[in-house]
Amino acid sequence: MQHFEEIYPFSAIVGQEQMKKALLLNAINPKIGGVLIKGEKGTAKSTAARALAHLLPDRLVVDGCIFGCDPADKNGFCLDCQKHAGELTTKKAPMRVVELPISATEDKVVGSLDIEHALKQGEKKFEPGILAQAHRNILYVDEVNLLNDHIVDVLLDAAAMGMNFIEREGVSYEHPAAFILIGTMNPEEGELRPQLLDRFGLCVEIVGIHDPQTRVEVIRRRQKYEDAPEEFIRSFEPQEQELRDRIVRARALLPGVIVSDEMLLMIAQICIDMAVDGHRADITMMKTAATIAAYNGRTSVGVDDVKDAAGLVLSHRMRRKPFSEQQMDRQKVAQSIQKSQGQSAPAMAHEHTHTHTHNHQH
Repeated sequence: MQHFEEIYPFSAIVGQEQMKKALLLNAINPKIGGVLIKGEKGTAKSTAARALAHLLPDRLVVDGCIFGCDPADKNGFCLDCQKHAGELTTKKAPMRVVELPISATEDKVVGSLDIEHALKQGEKKFEPGILAQAHRNILYVDEVNLLNDHIVDVLLDAAAMGMNFIEREGVSYEHPAAFILIGTMNPEEGELRPQLLDRFGLCVEIVGIHDPQTRVEVIRRRQKYEDAPEEFIRSFEPQEQELRDRIVRARALLPGVIVSDEMLLMIAQICIDMAVDGHRADITMMKTAATIAAYNGRTSVGVDDVKDAAGLVLSHRMRRKPFSEQQMDRQKVAQSIQKSQGQSAPAMAHEHTHTHTHNHQH
């Protein structure tokens, strides 16, 4: 039980509710597309990522597979597992946090192909990189704004497709790379380009806690944890278990969650009024609202789910005004919601027509 020692419990993190919610939603539905956490140093960003991994249930993996393929998902098999599909053995593996160092080269991230071996032996020899380790795990990228833009592009491409493609001198190779992406940055050290920002599903800004009582609680918990880690971890076990159960239940509910036409209209109206570019925001907002509903044990999306989703999906996608601070305007969201409800009011007159429009998000 060695790995128990150094993991600070997720439920013991004080405050930072938006960050915790964004992480949990991605754990329930990795298709949301990850989360970018903006905030100053020392605000529990990496603590939260590790705590999240510890919260998630063990996964069944193909024994001996470098990618840890899912034995139940034949379509997602790597080339090796496809070849030996009949004779695979399985084992359980815990979720891990794979970290991407700022100094990582492209070869280190995507892996490398031995071209000479391919030409001489006529077979592909692949050296796995960080994306291979990250498959079905959490990929944690600290200070993503300081990474080379090209590497960020490669990362986000893999995150979006769940695959990693490598091509060198006409030899190509691909493998599954579906992971929960957690990026962090300190805005004082420069911004990410808007094209890259847009591709993180959710974004939360965390600030230091300015309420003295809450700050004292942070210090107190940290001290207790350092003095007697096992005891501290044990004391939070009931809350941890409750969260684990909630994640598992939400995952089971998610495929059946219905997003009515009325809610889709509301999402579109908010995105129009907030002047976000492209359609990624609308789609992410739909997935996020559906995941929030599942997290709250419901199978249809309501107004509050959409409102919650807007807060996580839009702040980093709104067009920048020069020198202006990026702030989500809650009042504006409320107005958009009213506007969309006004538009769909005639439809509401036909008792319950909207409940039968099944818009599954899968």
